[in-house]
Amino acid sequence: VQLQASGGGLVQPGGSLRLSCAASGSIFSINAMAWYRQGPGKQRELIAQIIRGSSKPSYADSVKGRFTISRDNDKNTVYLQMNSPKPVDTAVYYCNADLKARPSSTWSEYWGQGTLVTVSS
Repeated sequence: VQLQASGGGLVQPGGSLRLSCAASGSIFSINAMAWYRQGPGKQRELIAQIIRGSSKPSYADSVKGRFTISRDNDKNTVYLQMNSPKPVDTAVYYCNADLKARPSSTWSEYWGQGTLVTVSS
Protein backbone atom coordinates (compact mmCIF):
# COMPACT_ATOMS: atom_id res chain seq x y z
CA VAL A 1 0.00 0.00 0.00
CA GLN A 2 1.26 3.47 -0.88
CA LEU A 3 -0.05 6.95 -0.23
CA GLN A 4 1.06 9.53 -2.78
CA ALA A 5 0.58 13.17 -1.85
CA SER A 6 0.70 15.98 -4.39
CA GLY A 7 -0.25 19.60 -4.93
CA GLY A 8 2.17 21.39 -2.66
CA GLY A 9 4.09 24.46 -3.68
CA LEU A 10 4.30 28.20 -3.22
CA VAL A 11 1.07 30.09 -2.58
CA GLN A 12 0.47 33.71 -1.72
CA PRO A 13 -1.28 34.70 1.49
CA GLY A 14 -5.00 34.84 0.81
CA GLY A 15 -4.73 32.56 -2.21
CA SER A 16 -5.79 28.93 -2.50
CA LEU A 17 -4.20 25.55 -2.98
CA ARG A 18 -5.53 22.01 -3.13
CA LEU A 19 -3.60 19.00 -1.91
CA SER A 20 -4.40 15.48 -3.02
CA CYS A 21 -3.39 12.10 -1.63
CA ALA A 22 -4.17 8.87 -3.43
CA ALA A 23 -3.90 5.46 -1.80
CA SER A 24 -2.92 2.59 -4.06
CA GLY A 25 -2.08 -1.08 -3.82
CA SER A 26 -3.94 -3.82 -2.03
CA ILE A 27 -6.79 -1.99 -0.28
CA PHE A 28 -9.92 -3.61 1.10
CA SER A 29 -11.32 -0.71 3.11
CA ILE A 30 -10.29 2.73 4.32
CA ASN A 31 -11.74 4.08 7.55
CA ALA A 32 -10.28 7.43 8.53
CA MET A 33 -8.24 9.68 6.26
CA ALA A 34 -6.45 12.71 7.58
CA TRP A 35 -3.99 15.50 6.96
CA TYR A 36 -1.17 16.37 9.33
CA ARG A 37 1.46 19.05 9.02
CA GLN A 38 4.85 19.80 10.49
CA GLY A 39 6.09 23.37 10.44
CA PRO A 40 9.72 24.44 10.90
CA GLY A 41 10.85 23.55 14.40
CA LYS A 42 7.43 22.21 15.33
CA GLN A 43 5.93 18.82 16.04
CA ARG A 44 3.66 17.12 13.57
CA GLU A 45 0.03 18.04 14.22
CA LEU A 46 -3.32 16.71 13.08
CA ILE A 47 -5.22 19.41 11.21
CA ALA A 48 -8.14 17.63 9.54
CA GLN A 49 -9.74 14.21 9.58
CA ILE A 50 -12.63 12.60 7.74
CA ILE A 51 -14.10 9.24 8.64
CA ARG A 52 -15.86 7.04 6.11
CA GLY A 53 -19.61 7.34 6.46
CA SER A 54 -19.42 10.47 8.59
CA SER A 55 -20.83 13.73 7.27
CA LYS A 56 -18.89 15.88 9.70
CA PRO A 57 -15.10 16.16 9.31
CA SER A 58 -13.07 17.48 12.21
CA TYR A 59 -10.53 20.31 12.11
CA ALA A 60 -7.88 21.87 14.26
CA ASP A 61 -8.85 25.32 15.46
CA SER A 62 -5.92 26.78 13.53
CA VAL A 63 -7.45 25.85 10.15
CA LYS A 64 -11.17 25.73 10.90
CA GLY A 65 -13.15 27.85 8.46
CA ARG A 66 -10.26 28.11 5.99
CA PHE A 67 -9.36 24.53 5.07
CA THR A 68 -11.73 21.81 3.88
CA ILE A 69 -11.04 18.08 3.86
CA SER A 70 -12.94 15.79 1.51
CA ARG A 71 -12.55 12.29 0.09
CA ASP A 72 -13.48 10.28 -2.96
CA ASN A 73 -14.00 6.71 -1.82
CA ASP A 74 -14.10 5.37 -5.38
CA LYS A 75 -10.63 6.79 -5.99
CA ASN A 76 -9.26 6.12 -2.48
CA THR A 77 -8.24 9.76 -2.44
CA VAL A 78 -8.36 12.49 0.17
CA TYR A 79 -8.14 16.20 -0.57
CA LEU A 80 -7.32 19.31 1.41
CA GLN A 81 -8.62 22.58 0.01
CA MET A 82 -6.60 25.42 1.52
CA ASN A 83 -8.27 28.81 1.26
CA SER A 84 -6.87 32.05 2.62
CA PRO A 85 -3.62 30.46 3.75
CA LYS A 86 -1.32 32.41 6.03
CA PRO A 87 2.48 32.35 6.38
CA VAL A 88 2.05 30.33 9.60
CA ASP A 89 0.53 27.55 7.48
CA THR A 90 3.94 26.97 5.89
CA ALA A 91 4.77 23.32 6.58
CA VAL A 92 5.26 19.89 5.16
CA TYR A 93 1.80 18.35 4.82
CA TYR A 94 1.35 14.60 5.30
CA CYS A 95 -1.64 12.47 4.49
CA ASN A 96 -2.60 9.54 6.66
CA ALA A 97 -5.00 6.65 6.23
CA ASP A 98 -6.30 3.94 8.53
CA LEU A 99 -7.03 0.96 6.33
CA LYS A 100 -7.28 -2.78 5.83
CA ALA A 101 -5.30 -4.30 2.98
CA ARG A 102 -7.45 -7.45 3.02
CA PRO A 103 -10.65 -8.53 4.80
CA SER A 104 -8.62 -10.56 7.30
CA SER A 105 -6.11 -7.77 7.95
CA THR A 106 -6.08 -5.61 11.03
CA TRP A 107 -6.57 -1.87 10.70
CA SER A 108 -3.18 -0.28 10.02
CA GLU A 109 -1.96 3.26 9.64
CA TYR A 110 -0.18 4.45 6.50
CA TRP A 111 1.55 7.74 5.71
CA GLY A 112 2.22 9.66 2.54
CA GLN A 113 5.65 11.07 1.81
CA GLY A 114 4.79 14.69 2.59
CA THR A 115 4.40 17.69 0.34
CA LEU A 116 5.84 21.12 1.13
CA VAL A 117 3.51 24.11 1.21
CA THR A 118 5.10 27.54 1.44
CA VAL A 119 2.86 30.54 2.04
CA SER A 120 4.68 33.71 1.09
CA SER A 121 4.32 36.82 -0.98
